[in-house]
Amino acid sequence: MKILKNSFLSVVVVLLGTTVTSCNSNDDGVQAGIEIPGITITDDIDCCSAEEALQVYRFLQTVKIVPELSTVIDGKYNVFAYTKTGALHTGYNDIYFVATKQSTGNYIKNFDVTNLTPLMHMVKMDMYHSTPVGGAAESFNGAYLAVKHTWVSLVMNTSDAGSWTLSYDALVLGKTGGIEKKDVVVNALPNGQVWLKSFKAGDDTYYLSLVNPNEWQTGTNGIRAYVSKKSAKATTPYLIAENSFTIGIDPRMPDMGNHTSPNNTALVKQTDGSYQGTINLTMTGLWRIHLTVKDADGNVVAGGEELSSLYWDVTI
Repeated sequence: MKILKNSFLSVVVVLLGTTVTSCNSNDDGVQAGIEIPGITITDDIDCCSAEEALQVYRFLQTVKIVPELSTVIDGKYNVFAYTKTGALHTGYNDIYFVATKQSTGNYIKNFDVTNLTPLMHMVKMDMYHSTPVGGAAESFNGAYLAVKHTWVSLVMNTSDAGSWTLSYDALVLGKTGGIEKKDVVVNALPNGQVWLKSFKAGDDTYYLSLVNPNEWQTGTNGIRAYVSKKSAKATTPYLIAENSFTIGIDPRMPDMGNHTSPNNTALVKQTDGSYQGTINLTMTGLWRIHLTVKDADGNVVAGGEELSSLYWDVTI
């Protein structure tokens, strides 16, 4: 199987000269005869409509394939994995999956990706641990039915001290497969970016994963995060914590006398398990976002002191 890098054609399987097609010919508002590069629209009951195929095609222009996380199931189906950059880094990473038929290239809507399991081997200590994950992949934004989304928040980068593998299970049209402990490289974030921190509450350890702050601009931004609880068994992925917290934020600029900004709101838990609030960044540069974590009764369980030692760093 040949994967063409850095374009939508990376999802095209050029095996035995097969012709790549989209999903079925149900028009659903898409004009008959519409052309998508590398795709011929044909009818396929297992797949999505022509309009949905066009949505997937357009979305895939915004992400890049991660070849080591892509696989073939039962010699019939491809599962491709994508991130924004085609790589993984410390802290929060969105991961997207698309499944296709090898015989036609059609996108498949009804597939599942579960049991995402990152595992780090700490070489010198010869021990293993996992990291926070988002759980089973779900249809992206409710609109991209043939694109499944989940996330992983990686606590460390690949180095001489440790290496990462990643596993997942996939179910495509009744056929099972996936990848098992595939080696992956985790890059360090640039200086001035720290998106993952941990704290202890009682006997438990929790992780605070800041979501995609590289998309922020000066002014008011939505701020989103997840709180994950470390598993009793360190090699089991750390799932979203059932507890409800409130995460107060105090953004400061350490290179500018630690001045702050007005009109910030605390992050509170949403129905999807994420925490959301607002942050106001009045200028470009390094912002250190000091955190105060309170439990459901309003008790401070982590951070909270002036210039808290519990913080995220974001440079815009």
